[in-house]
Amino acid sequence: MKNIISSARLLEARRAREVDQARDALRHQAQQIATLASRLDERFVEAVSLLERVEGHVVVAGVGKSGQIGRKLASTLSSTGTPAFFVNAAEAAHGDLGMITSRDAVILISYSGKTEEVLRMIPHINRIGAPSVALVGNQNSPLARSCDVVLDVSVEREACPNNLAPTTSSLATLAMGDALAMSLVRRQRFSANDFGQLHPGGSLGDKLSRRVGEVMRRRSARVPGWDLPIVSPTASVTDCLLTMTEGRLGLVLVMDGNRMLGILTDGDLRRCLQEHGGQLQGLDVQRVMTPNPLTIGEDVLLGDAYELMIAEKVTALVVVDEGGAVSGVVQVFDVE
Repeated sequence: MKNIISSARLLEARRAREVDQARDALRHQAQQIATLASRLDERFVEAVSLLERVEGHVVVAGVGKSGQIGRKLASTLSSTGTPAFFVNAAEAAHGDLGMITSRDAVILISYSGKTEEVLRMIPHINRIGAPSVALVGNQNSPLARSCDVVLDVSVEREACPNNLAPTTSSLATLAMGDALAMSLVRRQRFSANDFGQLHPGGSLGDKLSRRVGEVMRRRSARVPGWDLPIVSPTASVTDCLLTMTEGRLGLVLVMDGNRMLGILTDGDLRRCLQEHGGQLQGLDVQRVMTPNPLTIGEDVLLGDAYELMIAEKVTALVVVDEGGAVSGVVQVFDVE
């Protein structure tokens, strides 16, 4: 019996240790990404500007783990409005260099900065005059010295216990590539509707191309009244809290008959609690609600509704029909 207990405890200790080690690896990687962010400087802006000016494509090149990261970066760029494709650096010297033209820009990925297959691409890139960006961990490497803009993706050490397998360095390179892509999204004002047009086969693309009226939470067609959290203008804040909890939308609409007077969100309630020292007794909804909330029509594309919510920093919009009457609520969660 003692041996059985001892074995069970040993197994439990081993599992706990493995969980702790996994947490340490994740914390280490998170810390390294934070360090990467703190190192960003004007070179990042130069890289984004260089890629934005491209008349042709952004060509991403690498081999091995860097190549896999490169494929993902090219895919992300293409799906967010920057035409891009991946070239395996090992294949480049065997004819694939012909895929790169003077109208393109090239992102070369090599953590060591000494990858032979990547370095062999540089003479051709320089000869045709294509601008280049290096994602590299060694700022004094041959690759770093050969490119127009160099972005530092170095990390203190890998998450690998032996500090060998590309783990944290791959994550840092991936994160830097995503940062480049998202900066280009903002510069080019690539919208949610644009995203939907490039993803017609995906569930998110399908959502973005639908109308607000198709996904909103609306008046119930099966039972009289509203299938929405609604309170009267004489309701207390305490009543609003109960209605909000039951409604599960994080808000209540303040209605006088069919006329909307305002909206009260869970954020409004939190601010109300702070301002009144946690005391809600005696407060009526009209004192704390937001009058004339943002509204949107049923026929508006969901992508446009999403952009409005992001721009106005709200999580929900009141939907109105052609006559201006409230017909439902659409939330940011209906898109994401």
